[in-house]
Amino acid sequence: MRKKYGELTTEANHRAQPIRIVTVGGGTGLSTLLGALKEHVARRRQEAGRRPIADLAAVVTVTDDGGSSGRLRREYRILPPGDIRNCLVALSQDEALLGRLFQYRFHAGRGLRGHSFGNLFLTALSHVTGDFAEAVRLSGQVLAIRGRIFPSTAQNVTLEAVMENGRVVAGETQIARSNQRIRRVRLVPRRVRPLPEVLEAIGQADLILIGPGSLYTSIIPNLLVAGVAEAIEKAKATRVHIANLMTQPGETRGFTVADHVRAIFQHTRRRVVDWVVVNHQQVSPAVARRYRAEGAELVQAGVAELQRMGLRCVFDDLLEEHGVVRHNRERLTRLLLEEFVERQPARPLKTAR
Repeated sequence: MRKKYGELTTEANHRAQPIRIVTVGGGTGLSTLLGALKEHVARRRQEAGRRPIADLAAVVTVTDDGGSSGRLRREYRILPPGDIRNCLVALSQDEALLGRLFQYRFHAGRGLRGHSFGNLFLTALSHVTGDFAEAVRLSGQVLAIRGRIFPSTAQNVTLEAVMENGRVVAGETQIARSNQRIRRVRLVPRRVRPLPEVLEAIGQADLILIGPGSLYTSIIPNLLVAGVAEAIEKAKATRVHIANLMTQPGETRGFTVADHVRAIFQHTRRRVVDWVVVNHQQVSPAVARRYRAEGAELVQAGVAELQRMGLRCVFDDLLEEHGVVRHNRERLTRLLLEEFVERQPARPLKTAR
């Protein structure tokens, strides 16, 4: 049963107008969302009564320093390709063949073991073109993706975290392994330039989706790139945070949805969220016990605090269990399209609360 706090304005004469969507994040959360949204990207024939997605752009974090991405980053001085590869495959028209090829991981061979073909392809192409962002664009053409993918910055950056005890931990992998509560994260170097295309996409967007994904290692790093949070705050788009389903051991243990949004606001010092999409479906007892043993639990909303922060909320049953807890991407996508595309004008009125 869907519940909503706050209302969106409806204008029937805008229903047929195409919409531009920007997604911000990284990791499996972003690629899963893109894989569902791509099915609604405008084609030649428009579905009656639906507003097609005219443009779907993904802004992807580039702070990963582990696994295949970390090795290629260190050895070839390129941006980490892993999260971007996953987004390329998610938006591909042929996930069954070319997508499988890009995701193929070598299990043997000196120097090859552990690398995925897509990571190696992006590395080689970035050296051929001399530009990682151009390599991503050309890879998108090879995969015939339905959308655009941008690294949040073209600069080689390191993520640094200051823990609750004051200790500074450098590198995304070490931060994730620390299993400690994070006070704040920052980029090194501090002043990192965004791709111009990122700011342009944000400025033209009708809907900006932030998350789901790891709060401190997938979402916030994008917002710390100079000008990105400011562009989102100034955008005429509706700005939606898709809340995570489960907390993460250490870094967000005990966090409510309100705590997640507060951390975003504190890091950006800007209001970059208007709406929050929250799951209110319970996890099965067996799965809950397993997650609890690992230091994770279902994220609670903190509705009163969200309302005090002036945020509007949409609640729905959004999870599915297949050994692990994940967003039900079809249900989540349907909610996003119904609540933030079908029920609003092309340029939303932000005065309504």
